[in-house]
Amino acid sequence: MKHYLETAEAVLAEVQSTKEGLNAAEAAKRLSENGQNKLDEPPKKTLLARFLEQFKNPMILVLLAAAVVSALTGIIAEGKLEADVFIILFVVIANAVLGVYQENKAEAAIEALQAMSAAQSKVYRSGELIVVPSAELVTGDVIAMEAGDNVPADCRILEAAALKAEESALTGESVPCDKDSEALTGTEIPLGDRKNMLYMGSSIAYGRALAVVTATGMQTEMGKIAGAIANAEDDETPLQKSLTQLSKILSIAVLVICLIILGISVLQMFVQNGALTLPGFLNSFMIAVSLAVAAIPEGLAAVVTVVLSIGVTNMSKRGAVIRRLTAVEALGCAQVICSDKTGTLTQNKMTVVEEHTDDKTLLATAMALCCDAQLNADDTVTGEPTEAALVAYANECGCKKYALEAEKPRVAEAPFDSLRKMMSTVHQTENGYVQYTKGAPDEVLRCCTMILENGKVRAMTDADRAEILRQNKEMADKALRVLLAAYRELTMLPDHISPAALEHDLIYIGMTGMIDPVRPEVKDAIGLCRSAGIRPVMITGDHRDTAVAIAKELGILGEGQKALTGAELSEIPDDEFNAHVGDYSVYARVQPEHKVRIVNAWKKQGMTTAMTGDGVNDAPSIKSADIGVGMGITGTDVTKNVADMVLTDDNFATIVGAVEEGRRIYDNIRKAIQFLLSSNLSEVLCILVATIGLGKLTGGSFTIFGPVHLLWINLISDCFPAVALGMEPAEHGIMQRKPRSGNAHIFSDGMGINLLWQGALIAVLTLCSYVIGAQTSPQAGTTMAFLTLSLCEMLHAWNMRSLNGSVFTLEHRNPALLGSILLSFVLTVPVLLIPALRNIFSLTALSGMQYLWAVLIAAVIVPVVELVKAIRRQKNA
Repeated sequence: MKHYLETAEAVLAEVQSTKEGLNAAEAAKRLSENGQNKLDEPPKKTLLARFLEQFKNPMILVLLAAAVVSALTGIIAEGKLEADVFIILFVVIANAVLGVYQENKAEAAIEALQAMSAAQSKVYRSGELIVVPSAELVTGDVIAMEAGDNVPADCRILEAAALKAEESALTGESVPCDKDSEALTGTEIPLGDRKNMLYMGSSIAYGRALAVVTATGMQTEMGKIAGAIANAEDDETPLQKSLTQLSKILSIAVLVICLIILGISVLQMFVQNGALTLPGFLNSFMIAVSLAVAAIPEGLAAVVTVVLSIGVTNMSKRGAVIRRLTAVEALGCAQVICSDKTGTLTQNKMTVVEEHTDDKTLLATAMALCCDAQLNADDTVTGEPTEAALVAYANECGCKKYALEAEKPRVAEAPFDSLRKMMSTVHQTENGYVQYTKGAPDEVLRCCTMILENGKVRAMTDADRAEILRQNKEMADKALRVLLAAYRELTMLPDHISPAALEHDLIYIGMTGMIDPVRPEVKDAIGLCRSAGIRPVMITGDHRDTAVAIAKELGILGEGQKALTGAELSEIPDDEFNAHVGDYSVYARVQPEHKVRIVNAWKKQGMTTAMTGDGVNDAPSIKSADIGVGMGITGTDVTKNVADMVLTDDNFATIVGAVEEGRRIYDNIRKAIQFLLSSNLSEVLCILVATIGLGKLTGGSFTIFGPVHLLWINLISDCFPAVALGMEPAEHGIMQRKPRSGNAHIFSDGMGINLLWQGALIAVLTLCSYVIGAQTSPQAGTTMAFLTLSLCEMLHAWNMRSLNGSVFTLEHRNPALLGSILLSFVLTVPVLLIPALRNIFSLTALSGMQYLWAVLIAAVIVPVVELVKAIRRQKNA
């Protein structure tokens, strides 16, 4: 049944109730059958489930596979587990613990932000008005509500007195809408235009209501939205896609390289011995395992987690709580930000911004006294938003309402109703009485016969009326809500206080224009989005004229771009809309399903899309977007629960900070990946060259490094500097470049070529050091190669501070990187100098000259990389 199309009596009959409400037994029965008036809460994942989720990363799975193979090889060959098994497992578990810790911390922050819902309701049971918990309401209950009450369930209005409801959380409309009990006509009426319905999630802004509950819990409009959210699936962020892609590439590469090395080793064994022996095969297999360890950047997963965690911490200091680690990076590649208007781009606070009057003090007095909003001692205002704006305006003009009321107490009134579109109040003065009337300009102007001009009252002419209507249209064209005020003086009260007795022969005072103003910082934030190549789109439940005016003021509606209403969008087929979604920058009077459709259309264009908002009506689209951004102060619980990021200050400008932070994080992760993979590639090339032929040159040894050497280099020489690279400040101009595509390959923009030649260079330097040392002994060669490779990678980390710029001209500093390089060096030196540690690593003591050669060879990496970057910069210029 579409309750808004039926009479109140028909609705009562349909829900089997009366105006006296249900009896206690029937209410208890329905509560037992249909359940409590609550939204279903998504089941929380257990700590174990969250921990196990961290192992879904393909990179982690490859690491675990390497640990298993290494363990089996160690047991078969030597009857014990090698140290590298424990090191790999430590890295994997530490990474998982860090991920779970960060997610739990974010969840705790979200729970702290969540506001309490309406707890109790006034309900008629067997004709008696009682208070019950809102969770115990059932269909058919008759409830009483007044200004300030939250609507606890979906209801059909039975009686209404000057009723207005605040529905911005559901419809996005910033101004409270008038409500009454009359049945509507039509077929499909948008939720925001259902004047005889009240919905869970809204509140009573003005007046009183008696209503019958038509739906509770998950059957309400809010419940339907919550259900749609629960059914939506989370998409991978661009970083997750990139890392998954990288993991697959590395997994295949490791497998192929290991098979090649194993095949070459077995073939050489056949050539040399004419047969395959178990010890020989195990030796070949260990070489292949060494290669696997060399090829896999063991620290990458941990580095990415740590870098993202650092980003999350930075964002929390700037007013954002990140619920999903990868979400902060995903914002860095946002190409479209679809934003709700009310409360996100605007303040959700009506404000007088323009007036036309001959006497500003009189206008402020009339507006303040002819309303029910109240000024508090701390200058805050309590009441319906439009009237609160008038009282605040009067206060700014020096007219405090409580002082005005003391001077001119109200003695009579004709309340506002939607037919007259005005209200009147009568106040006692020293000389008698004064009446103030305010309302819709067209209606109040009809009641005016005189006008106040230069402090004197004269008859109103047709020219006066034309000028007033022109001013009204001028303000209305700016999407301002216009109210007109008039007055008349009385010597005595009329016999009957009624609109007909009061509202005639009025004296025109003036008009005020008000609007929900934009947040002052948002215009600059929109400008930064534009310069960063990000397309801002406004999606709102408000009227088209209001939305367009705000969009033009903010710079969202550009040249040649259009505004579209939800009704118009419903008429456009999916294929046509998907093809032309870029033509529209403003959407007005939309429903939740429209918002999801808009977000999905942008995603089908291959655009990484963010959606911001605070109302329940934003939640499905926030869930569907690549990055969902909720509001912490005004946001509903439903919205916060599905958002990837929650703004604790409800400030749209914080999103721009998040975009910059996301870009910085992705840049730094790319630096870390290039650094780690070039290092790992050099290790693979060293083992490959040694296995294929270098061993013959140096006495027949097939290995240059064992697993323990490679793990030490990967976790000590590589890991600490890689994490510190994640702390690198943003490079100059980071917000003046276009966002990268969400489908961009991790090796794009020349990164693949860079890591290939840099990895080859490090391998050549390492092999040169090995050859010099091997002239003394193979063990000396390994020791020199170990030192050169370790130092080379520490110095290369310094190169990676900028992928294109010179590290010697960077304006910012990174003390964490310098400290990590020194730490890696300090940890590596004892392995070379302390005999017990040298034995564990199968190294030997070196002469002073050998140390010098190893250091000098490693230092070559810095000038060569700087030279290549300089040539590239010159070429690009």
